Amino acid sequence: MKKQNLKFKICNSPSPHPSPHRGEGWGEGAGFTLLEVLVALAISGIALIVVLQLLSSNLKGISVSEDYVSAVIKAEAKMREILDNSNLSEGSWSEVTPDGYRIDVSIRDSEKERTQNLKVRLLGVDLTIHWTKGTKTRSLTLKTMKVVNKKI
Repeated sequence: MKKQNLKFKICNSPSPHPSPHRGEGWGEGAGFTLLEVLVALAISGIALIVVLQLLSSNLKGISVSEDYVSAVIKAEAKMREILDNSNLSEGSWSEVTPDGYRIDVSIRDSEKERTQNLKVRLLGVDLTIHWTKGTKTRSLTLKTMKVVNKKI
C-alpha cells in the first residue's frame, strides 16, 4: 500500500470560500448592527401601537352599541305601554327614568283629511329617548301610528 501526503489549508472562515458579504456564516462580523436593531424595534413598536389602537376602537364600538341596545329596549317597552293604552289621545309629555334616560313622547292626530269620513282616526306617536355617556348626549327616535275609534 502506498502512502499519500495530504495537505490541509487552515483559514479563519467557516467556508472554504470566504464571502465578501457580512453576516453570511458564523465567523467574525456575523450579527446585527445597532442601527438594524433600532430599526427593527421601531417597526415593532409602530405595529404594536396600531394593533392596540384597533383593539381600543373595537372596545369603544362595543360600549356605544351596548348603550344603543339598552336605549332601544327601554324605548320599545315604553312604546308598547303607550300603544296598549285604549284611551290614547293627543298630547305630549316628558319623563326621566331612574337610570338617567329622558323620554319625550308626542301624540298627534295624523291624516285628518283622509280619515274625516271614517269612524276611526289615525294617531302618530313619536318617542325620543335621550341619554348621556361621558360628555356626549345621544338620542334615538321611534315613530309609529295607531288607529283608534272616534269619540262621538
